[in-house]
Amino acid sequence: MAFEGLADRLQNTIKKITGKGKVSEKDVNEMAREVRLALLEADVNFRVVRDFIDKVKERAVGQEVMESLTPGQQVVKVVKEELTELMGGEHSKIAVADRSPTVIMMVGLQGAGKTTTTGKLANLLRKDHNRSPLLVACDVYRPAAVDQLQRLGKQLDMPVFDMGTEAKPVEIAEKAIEYAKEEHRDYVIIDTAGRLHVDSDLMDELTKIYEVTKADEIFLVVDAMTGQDAVNVAESFNEQLDITGVVLTKLDGDTRGGAALSIKAVTDKPIKFAGVGEKLDQLEAFHPERMASRILGMGDVLTLIEKAESQVDEKQAKELEEKIRTMSFTFDDFLEQMGQVRNMGPLEDLIAMIPGANRMKGLQNAQIDESQLAQVEAIIQSMTKEERVDPDIINASRRRRIAKGSGTSVPQVNRLIKQFNEMKKMMKQMTNMGKGKRGRGRGMNFPFL
Repeated sequence: MAFEGLADRLQNTIKKITGKGKVSEKDVNEMAREVRLALLEADVNFRVVRDFIDKVKERAVGQEVMESLTPGQQVVKVVKEELTELMGGEHSKIAVADRSPTVIMMVGLQGAGKTTTTGKLANLLRKDHNRSPLLVACDVYRPAAVDQLQRLGKQLDMPVFDMGTEAKPVEIAEKAIEYAKEEHRDYVIIDTAGRLHVDSDLMDELTKIYEVTKADEIFLVVDAMTGQDAVNVAESFNEQLDITGVVLTKLDGDTRGGAALSIKAVTDKPIKFAGVGEKLDQLEAFHPERMASRILGMGDVLTLIEKAESQVDEKQAKELEEKIRTMSFTFDDFLEQMGQVRNMGPLEDLIAMIPGANRMKGLQNAQIDESQLAQVEAIIQSMTKEERVDPDIINASRRRRIAKGSGTSVPQVNRLIKQFNEMKKMMKQMTNMGKGKRGRGRGMNFPFL
């Protein structure tokens, strides 16, 4: 999970104050000191930390308490609201030009992940916003950069405009806009060369690209793992180019989170997207309030629902619900559900989105062993079609064959069959309890979570 170290520290700190029926100024000061240390250790800019702590203390001491909250809960509410504000307050949507195409420039240091992020952004625009992007290869300096973007275009089945490595980036960008208009592409995403913010010639080139394209967005791509350096880079690029937003990459890595918590405050430009994995579908819109909730261990139900709904359409959900109700849910259905949940991302991250999961016994600091899921898949795939539909026919000799075919043991096969039968009964009971209810997510069941 992103911000893992920071999240642990902050959650332990606010836990001490949450249940207090009366909160003194001393309590607030002690909490503020712990929060300050946690933020500084996460590599948050010291000026940002100072201002954040001042705001929290000012609001938390001597304020009126909502009837529904204890004083301790009210202080935590203040921390969450200020943390949300620190990261930008509201979600900042991507621009849409009055006349197509909408032009986006991707800029940043070499190695920050611009080219891959260009592909991810194009994929997100097509999948979530029904757009038709054109990728533009303007990085003519880095060896194989054009080839890399072409490969991404093939993977995504998306057009890439390039003029080789001999043409000038400004000319490529200009011609790309004309091509996009001819081909009715509604977004143009320009992958520029990575450069140091102190390289005046290359920074001038970016300015010229902006002048000929009149880009609607200039996204600075920043590696979240570079910590405080990421903030310095963002500040410098913003001064020279007046960026419109930031895309954080590698937010799923071993990052302390300082960049995400500092960039908005330092540049006054929003974080628009975050890369949460290496796959081309692992780019998410950045929601400050949701991220604040996750950092403080309050879960992120909306993102969890969105991830689930992206994997299950309404027809599939209704068919599944009917199978559960009639007890005709099979091992094949189970395997399909398992694949859908795994496509939603690492299971530890999904658990972190469940409100209160950090306090649940067994889920706290849960480490999900993916190899166990692979074993389950292997066992099911070693069954015949008839066995998957009707596990009751799996006798002792069949269990030995399945164990041998899956590289597991007979006790493991026995355990899976027993758990599957128990789960079917439980799911039928849950479906009957919810019968007649309507709402988003109806029929979506992820049995092994």
